[in-house]
Amino acid sequence: MADEGEADNLGDDMGGDLGGSKKASKGALPQLLKFVLIGIAAVIFIVTIVVITFSILNKGGGSQTNIPVSEEYTTKRESYDWYTSLDQIRTSTSDKVPASVSITIALGYKKEDKAASTEITERRIEIIDFLRRFFSEQTVEDLRPQNEEVLRQQIRDQINDDILSSSKIRDVRFTGKDVVQQ
Repeated sequence: MADEGEADNLGDDMGGDLGGSKKASKGALPQLLKFVLIGIAAVIFIVTIVVITFSILNKGGGSQTNIPVSEEYTTKRESYDWYTSLDQIRTSTSDKVPASVSITIALGYKKEDKAASTEITERRIEIIDFLRRFFSEQTVEDLRPQNEEVLRQQIRDQINDDILSSSKIRDVRFTGKDVVQQ
């Protein structure tokens, strides 16, 4: 009988252990779910706080990058001395029905550049002749106000390349321009 009692005790011990481990595993699952839910809630809470904070700081999503503007870095237009002693140029266009063109031009060069002023004065006749030929090769369409920037660049480049040797003009401006179609 003693053997039966011991067997009952062993069976109770085994049954008790088996029942206890089932209870421990049943209790662990809700605890694990509780920690997972707490973690998810914490992440949602933190993300919400971060989004609210950034929206307050950005005040509607404006850019945070401010580029400082200093007088030192702003571009300043260069000022020129102007040669205005060129005669008025009168010629006809190269159209089938030529139009009369009357142009007065000022040539800009670096301030205080006496060499440029002297060379332009010395080559004044060549410049006037070039301008007369240049405008006689143009059509009425070429002389439209929309094309003035291109004309000024072409005149500047050709005078610098073909006429002037030791100095350069920086800008060309029309002080008078009349195109009369007949």
